[in-house]
Amino acid sequence: MEESKSKKRIDEIIDVIMKVAAGDYTAQVKITQEFDYMDALGIGINMMVDDIRTSFNMKLENERISLLNEQLQIAKAKAEESDRLKSAFLANMSHEIRTPMNGIMGFAELLKDPFLTGEQQHEYIKIIEKSGVRMLNIINDIIDISKIEAGLMNVTLTTICINEQMEYIFAFFKPEVDVKGLHLSFKNPLPTSKSMIITDQEKFYAILINLVKNAIKYTESGSIEFGYTVNQPNYPTELIFYVTDTGIGIQSDRQAVIFERFIQADVENKRAIQGAGLGLAITKAYVEMLGGKIWLESDPDSHREGKGSTFYFTLPYNVETPPVKGEREIMSKSKDKAEKKKSLKVLIVEDDETSEILMTLMIRNFSREVLTAKTGAEAVEKCKQNPDIDLILMDIRLPVMDGYEATRLIRQFNEKVVIIAQTAYGLVGDKELSIAAGCNAHLSKPIDKEELDQVIQHYFKD
Repeated sequence: MEESKSKKRIDEIIDVIMKVAAGDYTAQVKITQEFDYMDALGIGINMMVDDIRTSFNMKLENERISLLNEQLQIAKAKAEESDRLKSAFLANMSHEIRTPMNGIMGFAELLKDPFLTGEQQHEYIKIIEKSGVRMLNIINDIIDISKIEAGLMNVTLTTICINEQMEYIFAFFKPEVDVKGLHLSFKNPLPTSKSMIITDQEKFYAILINLVKNAIKYTESGSIEFGYTVNQPNYPTELIFYVTDTGIGIQSDRQAVIFERFIQADVENKRAIQGAGLGLAITKAYVEMLGGKIWLESDPDSHREGKGSTFYFTLPYNVETPPVKGEREIMSKSKDKAEKKKSLKVLIVEDDETSEILMTLMIRNFSREVLTAKTGAEAVEKCKQNPDIDLILMDIRLPVMDGYEATRLIRQFNEKVVIIAQTAYGLVGDKELSIAAGCNAHLSKPIDKEELDQVIQHYFKD
């Protein structure tokens, strides 16, 4: 009996040892309190298991700490690199904004010279306009990348004709490449009837514009070609677009990061001619939002002329969804091509004097009388005093009372007057807020005169 009991306890001890060997450091030998040699052995084994468990836990903790330190070092390196790139980006942004601003301010000062010829005045005005467009592009890039990072960039699907877009982009850039002495060409492998896809027209257009513009910027001689191919001609599911050039090429160490935000802002990059360094990051984000992917091929030896780069991106080839008409398309159909002059009584609500003067000049072909107000409260009073006002151009950010509140109050006693919101914010949701407040339409500053004309003509058709 005693022998059987001892054998059972030995088996229990062996079982504990096997569990520990298998990695179970919680196993323990049961102590019978008889304080014999078997209990002594069990206590010794339990102490050994406790030591092993403690050692193992310390090892795990050390490994965890080591991993955390490694992750912290990686995060620190990324943060430092991000700070470096952002600092370089801000330095470059300062240059990019100051340069066109210098052109605007400088040539505006030169225009004051009373002895300028008409030709000189025209040349200076063109330079000011070009500088303004350049600065606006930089600001738009910053706004776009902010929307993308915040997840606020929306996709608006509509049916577009790829071939028409290709022809338009070719016509748009042809004068520029001719001046530079480059050859520009494009290829449309599909007939027009089969080149219809469902996508976001503005983003598709922006993608190609960015890629072709970059190709022109970095190509001093040779040619640029853009177009698309069908991945499987018999059962096409995807279109592969490309823009290829014979420019300076992109070195291999930059190819892996060329689509990253701020990477172009590296001031050590001697070839980074102009730009905020956000164009390709925005392009990549747009491609991915439309369900595609983007990559590039380039000869890393930038000293060999004529090798250049080729950027590729894909988009789904799917035309099963019925077309969705965008606001711009609807608006363009309503445009009165004759552009007949109107006789409107207009209220301009604007607290900035320069913007007020600009809006007055922009609508002079439509207005017979122009009233002004500098606050929302003043605008409400002017509308009460002048119930025959036809059109209100309402700035949103105003002192005392903002444009939203002013519009809501005006709608309480005048439902017919056309109110066009105008704002410098240009953020997602601004248009919806304006419409919800009672505005008929919404325009973002800087106001495009042609777009303003179209909106006015849409609401005041004969």
